[in-house]
Amino acid sequence: MKFHSLFRYGRRVFCPVLFGYAFLGTQGALAHAPLGSSRLSFFVVQQQVSGRVTDASGPLPGVAVAVKGTARTALTDLDGRYSIAASDGEVLIFSYIGYAPVEVPVSGAFLDELLKPEARSIQEVVVNAGYYSVKESERTGSIARITSKDIENQPVTNVLAAMQGRMAGVSITQNTGMPGGGFDIKIRGQNSLRQDGNRPLYVIDGVPYDSESLTDGFASAVLAGRPSPLNSIPPGQIASIEVLKDADATAIYGSRGANGVVLVTTKKGKGGKTTVSANFTRGASRVTRFSKLMDTGQYLSMRREAFANDGITEYPEYAYDVNGTWDQNRYTDWQKELLGGMALFSTANVSVSGGSERTAFLLSGGTSEQSTVFAGNFKYRTGNVRASLNHQGEDGKFKLSFAAGLSLQDNRLPGNDYTAEAMSLVPNAPALYDGQGNLNWENNTFNNPLRNNLAQYLSQTDDLLSSLKLSYEIAEGLEAVTSFGYTSTKLRDRNLVPSTTSMPSVQLTSASSYMSMTIADRTSWIAEPQLQWRRSFGMLDIDLLAGSTFQMQEGESLLQLGRGFSSNSLIGNLAAASSIRVLGNEKKEYRYQAFFGRANFNLNKKYLLNLTARRDGSSRFGPGRQFATFGAVGGAWLFHKERLFGENSTVSFGKLRASYGSTGSDQIGDYQYFNTYGTTGIQYAGAIGLEPTRLFNPNFAWETNRKLELGTEVGLFGDRVFVTAAWYRNTSGNQLTGIPLPATTGFQSVQANLNAVVRNTGLEVTLRTENIASGNFKWTSSLNISFSRNRLVSFPGLEGSTYASYYAVGQPISIQKLYQYEGIDPVTGIYKFADLNGDGSVDYLDMSKTADLSPKFFGGLHNEFRYKSLRLEFLVQFVKQRNRDQALTMGFGGGMNNQSVAMLDHTQTGGTAGATQIYTAGFNEQAVMASYMYSSSDAVITDASFARLKNIALTWDVPTAKSTGVACQLTLQAQNLLTITAYKGGDPEFPAGGYLPPLRTITAGIGFSF
Repeated sequence: MKFHSLFRYGRRVFCPVLFGYAFLGTQGALAHAPLGSSRLSFFVVQQQVSGRVTDASGPLPGVAVAVKGTARTALTDLDGRYSIAASDGEVLIFSYIGYAPVEVPVSGAFLDELLKPEARSIQEVVVNAGYYSVKESERTGSIARITSKDIENQPVTNVLAAMQGRMAGVSITQNTGMPGGGFDIKIRGQNSLRQDGNRPLYVIDGVPYDSESLTDGFASAVLAGRPSPLNSIPPGQIASIEVLKDADATAIYGSRGANGVVLVTTKKGKGGKTTVSANFTRGASRVTRFSKLMDTGQYLSMRREAFANDGITEYPEYAYDVNGTWDQNRYTDWQKELLGGMALFSTANVSVSGGSERTAFLLSGGTSEQSTVFAGNFKYRTGNVRASLNHQGEDGKFKLSFAAGLSLQDNRLPGNDYTAEAMSLVPNAPALYDGQGNLNWENNTFNNPLRNNLAQYLSQTDDLLSSLKLSYEIAEGLEAVTSFGYTSTKLRDRNLVPSTTSMPSVQLTSASSYMSMTIADRTSWIAEPQLQWRRSFGMLDIDLLAGSTFQMQEGESLLQLGRGFSSNSLIGNLAAASSIRVLGNEKKEYRYQAFFGRANFNLNKKYLLNLTARRDGSSRFGPGRQFATFGAVGGAWLFHKERLFGENSTVSFGKLRASYGSTGSDQIGDYQYFNTYGTTGIQYAGAIGLEPTRLFNPNFAWETNRKLELGTEVGLFGDRVFVTAAWYRNTSGNQLTGIPLPATTGFQSVQANLNAVVRNTGLEVTLRTENIASGNFKWTSSLNISFSRNRLVSFPGLEGSTYASYYAVGQPISIQKLYQYEGIDPVTGIYKFADLNGDGSVDYLDMSKTADLSPKFFGGLHNEFRYKSLRLEFLVQFVKQRNRDQALTMGFGGGMNNQSVAMLDHTQTGGTAGATQIYTAGFNEQAVMASYMYSSSDAVITDASFARLKNIALTWDVPTAKSTGVACQLTLQAQNLLTITAYKGGDPEFPAGGYLPPLRTITAGIGFSF
């Protein structure tokens, strides 16, 4: 049966059968159960039990109230009140982070409870594991978690920025300081040889979210790897983020969990009194650090010496910097001039929540606006609205949870990133503006960098994400759940480049102006029916889950280029172009189907076993290869419950856990196994021709990732000291990539599974301590550190393939192949490099020296101090790594571009030796070539480690009279405040030249609720 047919068959047959079975099961139970049976809870008389939960200071909102052994739960409102269906003799469990859990038998319709703080209760926190929830103490998998408290203390607009330095095993790099820019995230290393094959799965309120950008790189090169689509998720609306890492945690997601899973849970409403909350933030951002470049005197001295070395006594006409055309006494620090501006940052968010004891709602909306440090009026604006509704029936059996959010992004950024020009522009270049305030072209000798401000980049994105979850308790411990999700993303992207961006001497007219326009839409729906059964048999608790997934995603994009306009005032109108080309027009469809199951066994609250399995089907693979099975087993032993550890033992909590399993990946794009054709754009006999673009490969199949983990968690002194350590080994094979083909085939490669094996191993350690907890003062700390190692285990035929230039067996796949630097020739004063293959010449075949640029270790140190209503928090992020020294890769010394001050230590002809070779103005071809080889040698690899004060936040809960019901909070926050590093080439986090580094941001805010 074909996959599409099977998909439709499963959707039409499986869903009704599942729910029909659930319904008939209920009817059967009702028909056969004897009247008064104590086995079925719906024959026990239930009542609405209500009460108030408090601590020593007053009411506690958000306390979880659950009926033991059932799925019935409730939350306390702002006054600490709750209501839940329960019968006499059943047991209510009250749990709240920071407090000891309490179990109380029901004996009447009213029950108040007083909770007491306890450090160990952190193990009672319930974490989201995707299709199920589990207590921290009872989870067998590896899950990292941050909450809204961690996120709200950071002035960021992207959830990935909020995660940096806070999670062991999660490496996040910010690729640019531009608003809306991209992030690179790796969870436990790089599994795939393809850079775009390492993205994790994002799930927002149970709905998978496609993180691939719709923006075409042709129009958005300024954003360093395309904008991040996760900008559409406002951080202020997030309740928690969980990252699933090992096989036990990710296998239930099957083929989508190979690179980890990021679960985002948004905030929900709380029943009780209607509450209005609002917060407003204002701030500013600047570049954290600049490179040290030559001033005018140093630069001109370098240029004159370069011409002298080349034997040039009369400066060329185009050497405006040294031939007297430009003022040789003028100096401009172009980094400060072009990048030294202040970017403004502001956010505003308002929410309304409330409801009854069984129904809670939340309505929220917000906006944010960011400018840039560049000269010009550039803005990046976002707006969002969100609604959520939670309801449960009077008997607590039926539950409904609905959430929907719409995010709008208006991106009006500059058409160019000025960072590269700011570093290369000569220090005595003319002023940007003339006396009349117009762009200065200095008699057509100065290609003014602000010419790019005359271009316009306009991008608008609408992102809708909605989810609906329905559940019904069919019988005691048996619950039917159905989840639905729908997402829609629409993009309108325009890049307008008028002829005026060129120097006037070129004499271009509007006939040379052009515009590119991208229109892209992507929609997806998903349905996931499930059955969950929980039952206790004496000391054994069993939790079974079975379900299926049906998902379809459709996308369409159109990229057009218009050139030649009668006037630049018409450049925004594609119909006014004299020439219109369609650069790309695609329509894609992706179908996915899965069946999954989980079985969890808990013996005596001490021995835990978790089994998961998933059968996946994807339309991205050929006939007979579309389905694969993945699964995992995880176990844990809570050894602190053994008799050896009594009530007064130093060891308050102890767990040993292990897991092993397999996940997969289909992150290869659609239609990769098909024969595909594209248009040539060339007319013949009045028709546009077609050309083959891809070869058919019926054996195209899944990537696989086998994961092994061993871990331990130990709490000491009532969990005031808590240590978590985990060792993992992930082995990825059957790599989905392009296999090179001979040129005679007419194709560069064929998409196939490469028999290459990549292995990631690592050690993760997290330490939490409660240092002081006395009276009004509390000090807690958290440290996480991750050591990782990536290695290409095998690659048959590597040496004879084009991949030999990038990889080496036994080495990490993140290595750089480099020349081996051997110093400076004392005779010529030019760089020397080793002839490693011994063929008598030095060329690209000698690039076999390797350097690993992946982090050796990374982590973060977080501290929180509380004194009465004041709270101070700070996070230090640290990374141990090597990278290219940007200061040594700016081209040959002596050319018409500025250089790092490191180039001052140079070798002089017939003089002293230095760290760099002799200067040349470009006439010494040997020196020029040696400079390019030097930039690709091991000489430029340097220590790029850093420790950064990533975040600091001071919060004051302003004292207000309780009778008013008003709460007010003032905040002062800073991001990227201080960086300590020995790196000389600017910012060490993302040292690739030409892109704006992450910015230092300082904000002040006020929040209140009533």
